Amino acid sequence: MLDRTRSAAPTSHALARGLGWFSIALGVAEIVAPRAITRRIGLRGQEGLVQAYGAREIATGIGLLTTSQPAPWLWGRVAGDALDIATLAAGHDGSSRRRGARGMALAALVGVTALDIAAALAAGGDQRPRRRITYGYEHRRGFHDPLNRVRGIARDATIPKDMRIPEKMRPWTSRGARA
Repeated sequence: MLDRTRSAAPTSHALARGLGWFSIALGVAEIVAPRAITRRIGLRGQEGLVQAYGAREIATGIGLLTTSQPAPWLWGRVAGDALDIATLAAGHDGSSRRRGARGMALAALVGVTALDIAAALAAGGDQRPRRRITYGYEHRRGFHDPLNRVRGIARDATIPKDMRIPEKMRPWTSRGARA
């Protein structure tokens, strides 16, 4: 019988590495040729934004290639994909000639996003941190007596000798400070 946990780990890491190389290649293209990209998909005037997205892609790609835990970097790719989709869907230069190219780019982005989500889930990105057990203390009080009866009780308490300041350190306390 095939053990899926053993075979899934190398496959998910190989997919993460492939997405890392893809990120670097895409990022380099976005940094080197932003004008051609923005002209093709109808985002003229957004060259600086495309270059910033390219830097993000390169950083994510390097992260994917250098880590042993690719899930956070893959989720970073998913977040970047969402940003790319929002930018592409919202911004355009009004050119109806670029509508087909923009639609193709949007379809490619949706496909890559689905691949990124699948890779992140396969890499263990669906494991949420364990929830800590917390206790409610809002209805508790420290003393059983009413507050007016317990005020000042600690004033008369005697401190055990083992809890006091050691004799050799007393000259440096506020009461025993040397003048």
